[in-house]
Amino acid sequence: MRKADFDTGRGEIVYWVSDTADATRPWVVFLPGLTADRRLFAPQIEHFEGRANCLVWDAPAHGESRPFPLDFSLPDLARWLGEIMKAEGVSAPVLVGQSMGGYVAQVFDVLFPGRARGIVSVDSAPLGRDYYKRWELACLPFVTRMFYLYPWATLKKTSAEGNAATPEGRAIMDAILAGYEKGEYCRLSAHGFAMLAEVVRSDEYAAPTAPLTLIVGELDRTGFVRKYNELWSKRTGLPIRWIEGAAHNSNADNPAAVNAIIEEALGGN
Repeated sequence: MRKADFDTGRGEIVYWVSDTADATRPWVVFLPGLTADRRLFAPQIEHFEGRANCLVWDAPAHGESRPFPLDFSLPDLARWLGEIMKAEGVSAPVLVGQSMGGYVAQVFDVLFPGRARGIVSVDSAPLGRDYYKRWELACLPFVTRMFYLYPWATLKKTSAEGNAATPEGRAIMDAILAGYEKGEYCRLSAHGFAMLAEVVRSDEYAAPTAPLTLIVGELDRTGFVRKYNELWSKRTGLPIRWIEGAAHNSNADNPAAVNAIIEEALGGN
């Protein structure tokens, strides 16, 4: 894949895209979750490169897209993604968003209806205000304050083990977290939850129109992800694709199962 960068005027976003786009192949865009970077989707890139045109980014303030001031919103991320996709000739992509990446995908679809072929939500959740209890929404911006109480080594270990259930999945998170300092990790986490709360309160992005695929790890115990997805499934009639042996990073814990579902969303290509 070819490494490239996009200047937002505030900082640079680094991303990777297929060397030469093949017009006969579909596009798939991978959007890692909060504090994760492109390495989270390494098992998917390995599988889909050569089968589809691929793009994956290090979101602002993540991975190689640093330094980057924490003054952006979820709509900012979606707009920048749209500009990158336009620059690279990405058309009718399936957006595969893990956790926070799934929120970016939903906001993108509301801002740019019709541009995405579909959304694969990996251990993410809906953005509708009525999915959230008032106290849950009020707590979102403050949920990471307890992170400061833990020694950094303990926090890294707890995060890796909480997000992934397999040695392979935890190794990916260990490698990603090793690139942070404690303060940076805590500030980034707090900013992520604050901008999520802002979008949910606005209720402007509650109704993406692209075809949705809901994926949740059977062992995912992160926040209220399971509850929100069960409500999402009930209200939309969409089935939840439960991933065996997987926690919050189900695409890293069980790549074969998740890759097969992504292939379905791509139309069997």
